[in-house]
Amino acid sequence: MTDVIRIGNCSGFYGDRLSAFREMLEGGPLDYLTGDYLAELTMLILGKDTFKDPNLGYARTFVKQAEDALGLALEKGVQVVVNAGGVNPRGLADKLREVTTGLGLDAKIAHVEGDDIRSQVAELGLVHETYGNPLTANAYLGGFGIAAALTQGADLVVTGRVTDASVVVGPAVAHFGWTPESYDELAGAVVAGHIIECGTQATGGNFSGFLDLPRRDLPLGFPIAELGSDGSMVITKHEGTGGAVTVDTVTAQLVYEIQSTRYLNPDVTVDLTSLRLEQVGPEDGDRVAVTGVKGSPPPERLKACLNYFAGFRNSAEFVVTGLEADAKVAWIKAQVERALGPEGAGRPAKVEWSGVRAVQPDADTEEGASMLLRVTAFDADNAKVSKGLTAPIIELALASYPGFSVTRMPGPGTAYGVYSPAYVPRSTVEHTVVHHDGTREVIADPKTADVPIDLAEGQRPSPYPAPQDKLTRRIPLGTFVHGRSGDKGGDANIGLWVKNDGHPKYAERVTWLTKYMSRRRVRELIPEAADLEVEVYVLPNLGGINILIHGLLDEGVAATARFDPQAKGLAEWIRSRLVNIEGNVL
Repeated sequence: MTDVIRIGNCSGFYGDRLSAFREMLEGGPLDYLTGDYLAELTMLILGKDTFKDPNLGYARTFVKQAEDALGLALEKGVQVVVNAGGVNPRGLADKLREVTTGLGLDAKIAHVEGDDIRSQVAELGLVHETYGNPLTANAYLGGFGIAAALTQGADLVVTGRVTDASVVVGPAVAHFGWTPESYDELAGAVVAGHIIECGTQATGGNFSGFLDLPRRDLPLGFPIAELGSDGSMVITKHEGTGGAVTVDTVTAQLVYEIQSTRYLNPDVTVDLTSLRLEQVGPEDGDRVAVTGVKGSPPPERLKACLNYFAGFRNSAEFVVTGLEADAKVAWIKAQVERALGPEGAGRPAKVEWSGVRAVQPDADTEEGASMLLRVTAFDADNAKVSKGLTAPIIELALASYPGFSVTRMPGPGTAYGVYSPAYVPRSTVEHTVVHHDGTREVIADPKTADVPIDLAEGQRPSPYPAPQDKLTRRIPLGTFVHGRSGDKGGDANIGLWVKNDGHPKYAERVTWLTKYMSRRRVRELIPEAADLEVEVYVLPNLGGINILIHGLLDEGVAATARFDPQAKGLAEWIRSRLVNIEGNVL
């Protein structure tokens, strides 16, 4: 047994680069290859698939990847772990056995189940007062079931809703023989899993410093964690692939959707203030060491992902061009609202309009002289958001503002869902491994601690002294601050940290950022958060902060009418805002 294992990633979401599975196997040595295919919205999509065919409910793209290159993984002795099972891990395992048999491959395939809690929603009080029973209900499982399957010789382990990091925790536990009380080591594996789970987001994808990335002319390489028996690691990628692995690209993924300074997982609670990052090896060597990770017992309850069928939605986008844009917007809004009628009758239950922005004066293109105005309707009755919305809009085509047009002809409504998190007793689930030989093994619960699942601890104080020089310049926040943002249901996460570019005033810049970015300041820079609960957490070893804005995304990506429903551009917006920066940090 070696002291270091190489765990690669080949997928960050359902729809990621199909060729990555083979590329990772051909690109260099690996011990394990993992893939993350699931998100809250993905579970909803897969749940809807089962209505078309109860044998579906898994990420079908992985079947194609397995057909293409699972034989190569077997040849190289690389064990594969994926959560592509979605809401039907048994179904995917059966399909893969069918495929591999057809290819003449002798693959030992195991799967992990027990996360589906739909049969218990009533006794758990998870029936929504408006939406009823959830379409999908899955508890997040840990990595010890995966480890058991690997230990029994599985070549491929398929899971349902485990945590994203669990696909890395499992191989580490199997290889190093860690116990459920190996808290620091498990915490290191969770951090490794969190860094590589989103694929190329750790090598320069969605990175605010993209202009400094080398080899942007090549597809970005997928990340690899060289994980040690003590839980320390080096993050890297295969040689010759695009992008880079730097302290900043790794930080970008570390601050992604973490919520507070504690990262709760079914196997361990990670202290995100404990870890340290360091570029190691040659300057352009794409190697970042992560050390010092500390862990403690996991929480008593498991987080669960619930998706409810909420009704139907539809939208239309009006193009408003040239002069008197405000008056044109006011007229079309009044016309549509009047045509929809009062509440009740045929009017959709909820109608939302996007904001209005000024168009460019004296624009040299028609597009530059135009703005988009979007109307979105929601209702339990599809007819109210289909013809009930589209007919009034079409009828106004020759009877409204000058230059009336829409980006596309309005179509029928589409079903949408609402995501809601829940926390359930561990006794709710029976974490079960179905080994490659068909035998079943139930995974025992670990020792737990009373870790509050409500992460709202308020703003953590900055560990740095307040800056003294008050001379200021007004410049974009992103002048020396990187950012990464995303969604967790209806909440938005923003990570901000000072660029690790060797600037002599790096420490002063970190001090300024952690002092400046208060809850009040967040609400000033993001006016849409003025009436929302905001939390700010300081991450001193990462040189930055994490911001959590509750409710900014309404009821989640599938249910919001926001321009950016997953908050992917939120960090880039706040980086573009002008702020007063003290002269001593410039």
